[in-house]
Amino acid sequence: MTDTLDSQKQALLTKIPFQKPISHQAQRLFHGRGHAFEGYEHVSIDWLAPVVLITLYKAVETNELQQLARNLFSTITDCRSVQVQYRYLQKTPFELLQGEEHTETIVEENGLKYKITLGRAQNTGLFLDMKNGRQWVQEHSQGAKVLNLFSYTCAFSVAALAGGAEQVFNIDMSRVSLTTGRDNHRINDQDTGKVKFEALDIFKSFGRIKKHGPYDLLISDPPSFQKGSVDIKRDYKKIIRRIPDIMKPGGLLMLCLNSPDLDAEFLKQTVIDECAECQYLSEITAPDVFVEAMEGKGLKVLLYEYLA
Repeated sequence: MTDTLDSQKQALLTKIPFQKPISHQAQRLFHGRGHAFEGYEHVSIDWLAPVVLITLYKAVETNELQQLARNLFSTITDCRSVQVQYRYLQKTPFELLQGEEHTETIVEENGLKYKITLGRAQNTGLFLDMKNGRQWVQEHSQGAKVLNLFSYTCAFSVAALAGGAEQVFNIDMSRVSLTTGRDNHRINDQDTGKVKFEALDIFKSFGRIKKHGPYDLLISDPPSFQKGSVDIKRDYKKIIRRIPDIMKPGGLLMLCLNSPDLDAEFLKQTVIDECAECQYLSEITAPDVFVEAMEGKGLKVLLYEYLA
């Protein structure tokens, strides 16, 4: 019975209600991972112009996947390539389904450009659910000294400089990601003299982080888990308790949580326990397409002010 039901769900792959892009802006077209579309929980579709990327979290019928690719290729204006990433397979390989091979592209979002890489790593270089967070950073960075923890490819840093930040310090363990971060600043013609890139283990480097402070704005967007380095349920408190050492009075905090197993209340309680001087302000939601059937499963972005 289960096999038959799965087959029926796979047969509906060509009927996925994906959105057509409203512009050339990078955007998610379909978010099955939110479990709001029964039978499609294993599928996401992104527009990374000129590439449409299908991400699969379990196997589907090959002919259905090919038909979906043809539908996307013919329906979306200016689409030059439809690719699939098999996230359920080891090393999460990519495959070209329609059109031209593209391993890199430059996408736009909120007037800024970001480098996208396809086929070399699990993630492409830009997390689309954080669009509103990057917009908020751009709007609150004027004259600020910004600390960007777990900076990845430094998209928040690009947004901060676009918003008039005085300085940005990007901290991440991955030198490869930081190299892409440098590229992201350059393609936006930004002054890299205002930016520092530090390949550090954050939890072993608070002394060095403090040396560059104090900061007006802290962005913390950690991975949920990285073997040997990060278990955010255990480790987030280590960041929160350091806030008095690194932040200016009145400084703003953007605290992010990506784990589907931890809700916003976990993060709020951690702040209460570890740094009671932080006053909760509000929460930033993901773009509307990232609909979640169960509250607390998706991205959580909480804003605080540090009141010394």
